[in-house]
Amino acid sequence: MARIPLDPPRTLLNRITAWYSKRTYGKVIDPLLALAHHPKVLMTDARFEKSVARWNKLDSGLKELAVMASASTIGCSWCMDFGYWLSHNQGMAQDKLRDVPRWRESDAYTPLERDVMEYAEAMSLTPPAVEDDLAERLRRRLGNEAFVELTAMVAVENLRSRINSALGLTSQGFKDSCDVPARPAV
Repeated sequence: MARIPLDPPRTLLNRITAWYSKRTYGKVIDPLLALAHHPKVLMTDARFEKSVARWNKLDSGLKELAVMASASTIGCSWCMDFGYWLSHNQGMAQDKLRDVPRWRESDAYTPLERDVMEYAEAMSLTPPAVEDDLAERLRRRLGNEAFVELTAMVAVENLRSRINSALGLTSQGFKDSCDVPARPAV
């Protein structure tokens, strides 16, 4: 259960934010409702997320796996739910999405994807436990720009997951809409 009411004041900013969220995601997402209690935090978060969305040096599939591995390590069910939905909509294979919490036992991932998830997991521990050899292996395979983006992306997901978890935000049913079988063509 959320630790903050998800019915913020109906200011113009919050109504615009709700409209945008419904248009973009099909519903108003709970993190926006929680942050809407503090307009400056909401606007800073929106500007920050818009900027993060423009990062493009790291392969998007690797980025999504890193984000989900980080969210899984932290235990943010809201982030896992939303991340599954986003990645599914970008075409990621369902076995990869489903197996993120148990990536070590799964055969769904390439060696590079495994390294990315191990790195995201190691960065998300408290304290972080990144090994030099793993970081160097990733830096060599990805290049400096993509390695820095990977590192920053995991840090961003740590921010998101820790805020959402601390505020008690849980799954909103995004994943469930991915698991509904497509209608047969008529």
